[in-house]
Amino acid sequence: MGKKLFQPILRLQLGKNPKGEFKVIKLCRFGFPQLLENSPFWNGKPFPNLFWLTCPYLVREVSKLESEGYIEHFEERLRREEPFRRRYIHAHQLEASLRKLKIPLEVPESLKKKLLTVGIGGIENPLGVKCLHLHLASYWGGVPDPIGREVLKLLPSWECSDNYCGKMLNV
Repeated sequence: MGKKLFQPILRLQLGKNPKGEFKVIKLCRFGFPQLLENSPFWNGKPFPNLFWLTCPYLVREVSKLESEGYIEHFEERLRREEPFRRRYIHAHQLEASLRKLKIPLEVPESLKKKLLTVGIGGIENPLGVKCLHLHLASYWGGVPDPIGREVLKLLPSWECSDNYCGKMLNV
């Protein structure tokens, strides 16, 4: 979908312009971006967040889950539940593989290596949970991240009911 078309909306949603090359890959029923897919390299630097959650409603709801202790909850599940842990490690590996497909050829090998040795959202510890937003974004982007899947189940809805972004833009 057209980058220029969504630029002003994304600026309002994120409070800044999105970095580098991206494409909108998920829209809400009101037609506003919810999820971006990013280039893994921008302005001469690695940018490991392959997927980016932009919807203000979702960002707010996921932040509530974080404040309720769900990061610690998922870290405990990773320590305690072997099948959950295996699925999570596999999701990290898959996201690194997807990132590899998008790295421009001219990127130096040392930077490629950095992009390929980190998992979801640039997480270096394969059993660490950085933030729930990036796990939801990764899951919605097509990576079978079990934490993102669980976060989605915990949300009251997958989008706002009041066209929040439309109200921000007066449309």
